[in-house]
Amino acid sequence: MNSVFTGLSAFPLTPLKDDAVDEAAFVGLVERLAAAGADSVTALGSTGSYAYLAPEERARVARLAVEHAGGTPVFIGVGALRTSQVLAHVESAEAAGAAGVLLAPMTYQPLTEDDVFELFRAVTEHTELPVIVYDNPGTTRFTFSTELYARIARLPGVASIKIPGVPADPTKAREHVAAIRATVPEHVTIGVSGDASAATGLSAGCDAWYSVIGGTLPGPAITITRAALDGRPDDATAESERLAPLWDLFAEFGGSLRVVAAIAEHLGLASTRCLPLPIQGLTDAQRTRVAGIVDRLGLG
Repeated sequence: MNSVFTGLSAFPLTPLKDDAVDEAAFVGLVERLAAAGADSVTALGSTGSYAYLAPEERARVARLAVEHAGGTPVFIGVGALRTSQVLAHVESAEAAGAAGVLLAPMTYQPLTEDDVFELFRAVTEHTELPVIVYDNPGTTRFTFSTELYARIARLPGVASIKIPGVPADPTKAREHVAAIRATVPEHVTIGVSGDASAATGLSAGCDAWYSVIGGTLPGPAITITRAALDGRPDDATAESERLAPLWDLFAEFGGSLRVVAAIAEHLGLASTRCLPLPIQGLTDAQRTRVAGIVDRLGLG
């Protein structure tokens, strides 16, 4: 098992200002994560709005992330619609000094499992960087089967699989993680996403948490991760339950991105309206609710 792909991997926003990457805000977020003790930083994930950025913007963000992570391993999202574009982003990640790449199968036309397998095969043949398989059906509209996990995990260079949220029931969560674990090589780590289920997933046997909230509020995310991986599931669950008002907002407002952006803006970590258009972000009334919860929970 590759220990680099364990623990908390924090996914920061890529804030925009006047329709350009706000480099100062992005650097501040990365430095905040490194100082807090995140185990890794994943730049240009879905939270980092990679799909909305031009190639030169993505290359610049990758360099900034590595330069300002203070030695914390940095993984770079390389997803794109065409394989040739993906490979170009891989080369930018290599040039930046990334410790690994994160690959989601982006799609406009529906993809088949063979399409996705060949994408990963092309990437693993093109680079020596470790590859994280990014299963995010809510965003990409492509759902991996356990059989596809197994096929891709046997490719050389695949180091980790980022799975969607696990069942809420701890027994079912353990069974779900165990079923995936049984199909993939021992060295491939399993990382949970879906922040509301992270404590359950880590306690059920996941090795890592690929975290949206951790990219803006690393403190509580680290608390959950350490407790779960240290064998204190009740402590992990208690901290996750404390954050339940945030998880509820994720569900109510159609996902985590708009909520996390509102948190970053409220805390002065990003300029107002930092998401790429046409994403409008939350309404003023919704932002007020987010700010109230952040303040009430003492987050910051």
